[in-house]
Amino acid sequence: MKITGFTIIRNAIKYDYPVVEAITSILPVCDEFVVAVGNSEDGTLDLIKSINSDKIRIIETIWDDSLRKDGRVLAIETDKALAAVSDDTTWAFYIQSDEVVHEKYHQNIKDAMLAYKDDLSVEGLLFKYTHFYGSYKYVADSRKWYRNEIRVIRHTKKVVSYRDAQGFRKNDNTKLKIKSIEAYIYHYGWVKPPTKMTEKVRGLSYFWHTDQELDQQQPANVEFDYSGIDSLTLFDGTHPKVIQSRIERMNWAFDFDIHQKKYSFKNRVLMKLEQLTGWRIGEYKNYIKI
Repeated sequence: MKITGFTIIRNAIKYDYPVVEAITSILPVCDEFVVAVGNSEDGTLDLIKSINSDKIRIIETIWDDSLRKDGRVLAIETDKALAAVSDDTTWAFYIQSDEVVHEKYHQNIKDAMLAYKDDLSVEGLLFKYTHFYGSYKYVADSRKWYRNEIRVIRHTKKVVSYRDAQGFRKNDNTKLKIKSIEAYIYHYGWVKPPTKMTEKVRGLSYFWHTDQELDQQQPANVEFDYSGIDSLTLFDGTHPKVIQSRIERMNWAFDFDIHQKKYSFKNRVLMKLEQLTGWRIGEYKNYIKI
C-alpha cells in the first residue's frame, strides 16, 4: 500500500497560510507528498523547499486569474496536483493549506486505509471537521459550517476535484462511495491577525466575486471583524503539535460570549432540532456513505 499526500498553495506568506503545518501534519502517514506551488508574489516556493523531507515533490504551476467564478481555479489547480501523484499510489491524501491533522488520528487513518485497501467498493474516506474561528480557543458550531468532507481518495485516475475544490467526484460527475472514519480535520482558515484575515478574504474571494462585490463585502485596509459570527463554543481539546508555535505567536485579542447566539428564528428552530436528534436538515453531502 502506497499513500501520497497532495495539496496546492499560492501566496502562503502574503496570506499567512499554515501550509507548512498542514503538510507536515500528515507527512508521517504518507510515502510521498506532491505540492503544486502556484506563481506567487512572495517566497512561497522557498518556504515549501525549506521543509526538511525527501518525501516532498514540488510542481510549479500558473494560476489562471481570469477564472473569477465559483472558485473553479482551485479545482483546476488541485487536479494538477492529483495528476502528479505516482501511478502506484493506493490512497491519495488531500490536505488544504489551512487544514491540519492532529497526530492522535494518524493510527486511525492508517488503520482505515489498510482495512479498505482491497475493498474496491470504497472509493474514499470521510473526515469530520473542527472549524476554529477568531482564535485558537473558539470553535464555530452553527449550521453554516460543514461537518464532513472527503480527504482520502482511492487513486484510480477517475477522480477529479469538484467545484471549488472542497471535495471530489468521479470524472463522470458521480459521487464517491465512502466510509466515514474516526478522524478530524482541524480547519484554521479563520484564525489569523485581523489585517491578514482581510487580505486573505479578499485574495481568495477574488475567484468568486467582482472587484465591486469584494469592496462591498470586505473593504481593503479595514481590519476583519470577527465579532459578526453567529455562534461559537470553547474548544476543550488539544491542538496538533505542529501548530503550537503559531499559537504561541498569536498577537491579537479576540473574546466572544459563547452564550450569545445570533440566529434567525428559522435557524434557532433548526439548531434545536439538530441538538436533539443529530439530524441537520438540508445538509450538503457530496458523497454516498456505504
